[in-house]
Amino acid sequence: MAAAFADVAGAVTDWDAQTPVPEWKARDVVGHLVEWLPGFLAGAGVELPGAPADAAAPAAAFGRLTEAVQALLDAPDADRVVTHPMLGEKQLDQLLDQFYSADVFMHTWDLARSSGITPQLDPGFARALHGGLEAMGPMLQQSGQFGAPIPVPDGTDDVVSLMAFIGRDPQFTP
Repeated sequence: MAAAFADVAGAVTDWDAQTPVPEWKARDVVGHLVEWLPGFLAGAGVELPGAPADAAAPAAAFGRLTEAVQALLDAPDADRVVTHPMLGEKQLDQLLDQFYSADVFMHTWDLARSSGITPQLDPGFARALHGGLEAMGPMLQQSGQFGAPIPVPDGTDDVVSLMAFIGRDPQFTP
């Protein structure tokens, strides 16, 4: 997931371009990842050493964030059980996979579309993520973290279907 995001970040030429998330410019997508993950992990008592403090230089900030996450995953205790106040007990590596990987995947599409890029994202992962999010039912929309689903025709590819489900306009262009 991180490699695809990094590829897109490397291709962005206008960090002030609008994204499919109405409140965000391209730099805000990276800012979200840089700000969200350390706080999320801190809730489980996990420090993310080396993570950038901000996304002033977005592509570089994401690179540093990726290195910090990879260091956690490469650590001998990456599978240790941590307790998150909202999620209970989970293995750290599984927590990162379940929440961070999914977030990076979805935001790769947002960042790419801000530059008019169609990212190469795994349709199987999109299908599985869509199913998991759909199973959350009304709770997903009530969280305020996703927009209202946008209807798409039958046969729409899995990545675009997922993005429409989380409230992204499949027709978005910068």
